[in-house]
Amino acid sequence: MSERTPPLHGVHETRGATFTDFGGWQMPVEFDSIREEHAAVREAVGAFDVSHMGEIEVSGPDATTLMNRLTTNDVTALEPGDSQYAAITNEEGVMLDDTVVYRLPDGVEAGSATESLSGLDDATDGDLDATSGEPAYLLVPNAGHDGEAMDRWVDYRDGNDLDAAVSNTTADWAMFAIQGPEAVDAMDDAAASPEAVTGLSKFQATLATIGGVASWVARTGYTGEDGFEVMCPAADAETVWSAFDVQPCGLGARDTLRMEMGFLLSGQDFDPDEEPRTPYEAGIGFVVDLDTEFVGRDALATQRADGGPAEEFTGVKLLERGVPRSGYAVTDGDLARIGHLTSGTMSPTLGEPIGLGYLDEEYAEPGTEVSVVVRGDEKRAEVVTPPFLDR
Repeated sequence: MSERTPPLHGVHETRGATFTDFGGWQMPVEFDSIREEHAAVREAVGAFDVSHMGEIEVSGPDATTLMNRLTTNDVTALEPGDSQYAAITNEEGVMLDDTVVYRLPDGVEAGSATESLSGLDDATDGDLDATSGEPAYLLVPNAGHDGEAMDRWVDYRDGNDLDAAVSNTTADWAMFAIQGPEAVDAMDDAAASPEAVTGLSKFQATLATIGGVASWVARTGYTGEDGFEVMCPAADAETVWSAFDVQPCGLGARDTLRMEMGFLLSGQDFDPDEEPRTPYEAGIGFVVDLDTEFVGRDALATQRADGGPAEEFTGVKLLERGVPRSGYAVTDGDLARIGHLTSGTMSPTLGEPIGLGYLDEEYAEPGTEVSVVVRGDEKRAEVVTPPFLDR
């Protein structure tokens, strides 16, 4: 598969970004330094280009049924402008991906959401009740997962004779995350009708004009700070990106920020082949609605009825020098393995080494003393239930 680039790859290159491969995309890993960009988000505001995230549009009479069968949360709870976090699971309840589902304005047709939103009058900003028609959704899978999500949605639709249009529109969208305690100020400067955006509650979204471009803006993010995610037509990416005069940030800072919060990274903290985990094991049981008939529901109901998972996703903090990394063993301090790490870093905010991973349930209680094997040496550590920061 050929390497993919975001619409602003050249703009980032001119700005001096260094790049890394992530999910088959060439993405900025840092612009100035990971530490500087991390601090900007924790203390002020930063902007991330996250156009590597996928976009799958779903609409039609059976769109709600299709979404409810293939995601673990209950999309019937969503009104236009609402969104929710969910998992995508197989028949065994193992997570294939995690995702955010947005309920778009009614009447938007899959495959043409960017055009449909652009065609709405500016007066519609913040007023999604002005739309009508069949329900429409925007599914945002992780980098490199859009193709498999598209295939899964189409195969299930066709196999169950559902009336829904499904379209992979990843190439049509650009996506930016504006994150930090001063994100509201940044949005005040960029939006034509700031009150329509800054008045959003968490996980709410709306149509808003950003830098003169009709965009879909949500009060969501992956950093633990207040902020917004802005989705706009790829052709207008530079105009919207330039509307925010803030510190540009790369995926390096995004990774350290999400680890401090204990947020999962698809393909690392869970993976259907290398790290098969259910939502209950991965610590996101709150996205599972067993009253819906999603694929994997019966397996998850059984796991829950049997007392829950034998291992739990949690955090550890080293009490000695060393940096925890993915794959490092966690022991009871007497060389008996009790789990392993899937992520780890030196926390830029705390100045302490932290890690995330799976521990035997009996050792997952916060404050429990454990050890992390770093280059053959057992380093004293303690269990910390994420987030590591008080946010």
